[in-house]
Amino acid sequence: MIIQRRWAGGLAIFLVIGGLAAAWFFFAGKPPAQGVAAAAPAGTVTVTDLLGRQVQVRVPVQRVILGEGRQLYLVAALDTDNPLQRLVGWRKDLIQADPDTYAAYLRKFPQIARIPTFGGFEEGTFDIEQAISQKPDVIFLNIEAQRATEDARYIEKLGALGIPVVYIDFRHHPVENTEPTMRLFGKLFGKEQRAEEFIAFRARQIRRVTEVIEARQPPRPQVFIERIGGYSEDCCLSFGNENFGKFVEMAGGNNVAKAIIPGTFGQLNPEQVVAANPAHVVVTSANWEAYAPGGKWVGVGPGADLEEARRKLQAYPLRAAYTGISASRDQAFHAIWHQFYNSPYEFVAIQQLAKWFHPELFPDLDADATFRELHERFLPVEYRPGYFVSLRAGTEARP
Repeated sequence: MIIQRRWAGGLAIFLVIGGLAAAWFFFAGKPPAQGVAAAAPAGTVTVTDLLGRQVQVRVPVQRVILGEGRQLYLVAALDTDNPLQRLVGWRKDLIQADPDTYAAYLRKFPQIARIPTFGGFEEGTFDIEQAISQKPDVIFLNIEAQRATEDARYIEKLGALGIPVVYIDFRHHPVENTEPTMRLFGKLFGKEQRAEEFIAFRARQIRRVTEVIEARQPPRPQVFIERIGGYSEDCCLSFGNENFGKFVEMAGGNNVAKAIIPGTFGQLNPEQVVAANPAHVVVTSANWEAYAPGGKWVGVGPGADLEEARRKLQAYPLRAAYTGISASRDQAFHAIWHQFYNSPYEFVAIQQLAKWFHPELFPDLDADATFRELHERFLPVEYRPGYFVSLRAGTEARP
């Protein structure tokens, strides 16, 4: 039964859930997801998730459901030899939103195609019965799923069966929440040292940009980020002072939307963009053939055809929002892989943005080389360049 409406059935459903819970506890011996008064049983830890909830989880987890398939970006860095070994279900967004990465994992791990897929919590298409049947030790959800899960009382229903839910965040406040999220996964997977190694690598790569910007204090160019370029015909979706908006600031630019968009995501009208007169326009895009077949998206990502990506990017300066702005006159239009906004790999984007904004300060900075090193040290699939493209010659990382 797909949960797309309010929980119905009253007492009958309550009795069914109660019976399932009793059977679960008898055979599996699992504790409730959130024991407030009771001490955690042996082999169980209490963690604080990214919503500040205290959650008990039996560790190390062996059966995991990912509330977003793109959480594989981190899982693969922890369970590098076999990133699928714990996965008993996931949302199908990786397959649709990042088909090239999915294809890379499919080639090396064909069993990935057999992982049960789920709809999203946010759109109300999550199959709770299917999830329960997988007997997961934990379900990881993004923090934006909170309202939907509360409205449908998923937490109580899963908790009655001893299935804990842990909220994480790579998307809304990635600069502050990525490290705690990585540590949560590391603790629950029993891979704390591996997580700390990745955290140290990430922090070091970010400092290669931020320390230079802080020391040199260069003039900050005006930058407009066009979010999910080509995904739809809407203009002009962007970021406030978070996510890519903050990445721009860390890379030595001035995000023109930060004073207009109060949260992480929002929209400007074309007149506001023209008035801001950005010196750079950065389009976040990807291979969205599954969502917008034949669309105007710029297909950057692993193994992308950069000549084709550049050809499609050439249409962007012609949009009404960019008429007469400095970026159009100087051909300072760039496209970058959208999935950097929702992964622990955002430091690669920060490096590439700095290279575009301040090439004179970063002559030896090579975001491609950084991403390649990440793959060689932490990921089970080979690196394939193609994550960034620019209309301005001489500002791209070497392939």
